[in-house]
Amino acid sequence: QKKYSLKPVKFLLGTVERLDNVIVLGMLTQMSHGSYFLEDPSGVVKLDMSEAKFHTGLYTENSFVLAEGWFDDEVFHVLALGFPPAEKSSVTRQFFGSANFFGGPMDTTVKASEKLEDFEKKNPDGMFVFLSDVWLDEPEVLTRLRSLFAGYVNMPPTMFVLCGNFITHYPSGVQYNNALKEQLKQLGEMINRYPELKEKSKFLFIPGPSDPGSPAIYPRPPLPQHITKELKELVPSAEFLSNPARVQYCTQEIVIFREDIVTKMCRNAVYFPQTSNIAEHVARTLTCQGHLAPLPLHTAPVYWDFDRSLSLYPLPDLVVVADKFEPFSSQNLECQVINPGSFKRQDFQFHTYVPSTRVVEESQVPGEMDIMDYGY
Repeated sequence: QKKYSLKPVKFLLGTVERLDNVIVLGMLTQMSHGSYFLEDPSGVVKLDMSEAKFHTGLYTENSFVLAEGWFDDEVFHVLALGFPPAEKSSVTRQFFGSANFFGGPMDTTVKASEKLEDFEKKNPDGMFVFLSDVWLDEPEVLTRLRSLFAGYVNMPPTMFVLCGNFITHYPSGVQYNNALKEQLKQLGEMINRYPELKEKSKFLFIPGPSDPGSPAIYPRPPLPQHITKELKELVPSAEFLSNPARVQYCTQEIVIFREDIVTKMCRNAVYFPQTSNIAEHVARTLTCQGHLAPLPLHTAPVYWDFDRSLSLYPLPDLVVVADKFEPFSSQNLECQVINPGSFKRQDFQFHTYVPSTRVVEESQVPGEMDIMDYGY
């Protein structure tokens, strides 16, 4: 039986003999084009991954990995590459107690509140509705939204979460901003026609990559107030959140990120998995990395001082990656990772989440032709 030892990079660099059965924890980097290295606080070592076996996940530059293999002649020959094991939220809290990592006004985590947990379980009708790429300048999108709201009149969800981009036909700039302001006002007038939803549901808006507010650097601030003012007056329950956003519902922690992060991770992967279940690879990557964007800064720019807003530690109950990739739902270590998909591109699909049962369902808004075909 082989025995493996976890070694720092400086231990490898300080030896002149061949070392077998070595495991190193470090960050995957590309110091020169086409050459990958493993970096830790003690140094950098060149990698040879020609014979490497990759475990489940999307291995991108800047991700943390456990590399197993042998070292010789200043090169670490990788035989197997995996992610550091993640841990369940409940395990993390055993070590840190009731400290609040998630954010918000409270010093202690609401996960410890028995009253909130009891309310959550006794409220089976509580539900979140997630939509992404809600193009308000597309007539067909507005028609389907009207059908969606009408369908929920008799059982208003707790929240509608609408992610950008909210405009698709205008280039960014003054024209885009004016169009967005007008379309949001029209959406407010539409919601006003359904007083049950207006009074009982919250409407959360999360900006997309092309929406105004700031450069494409994360975290992004909410949509500017001068654009959202008229909608807010029409629908007082509307809230405009940053991107990524964090939502606390009773004892549940929900993180929402509107970025084509799945597409970017697939495009920048060192090795693209041969199995077609991308959802499983994405869920494992995000949970094991404990971060929403394990990518180099030129691919996913982040304000360093606010990088904690992209942290997924301890693991939340639900991570919504609103990506143009096809809709999916996956789970790793009691953390669900879902993608509602682009609303119009994916034939008006969306996702619902019921906190009391933690059930995620893929849904679709039927069009007039669909209703006629099925005889509704």
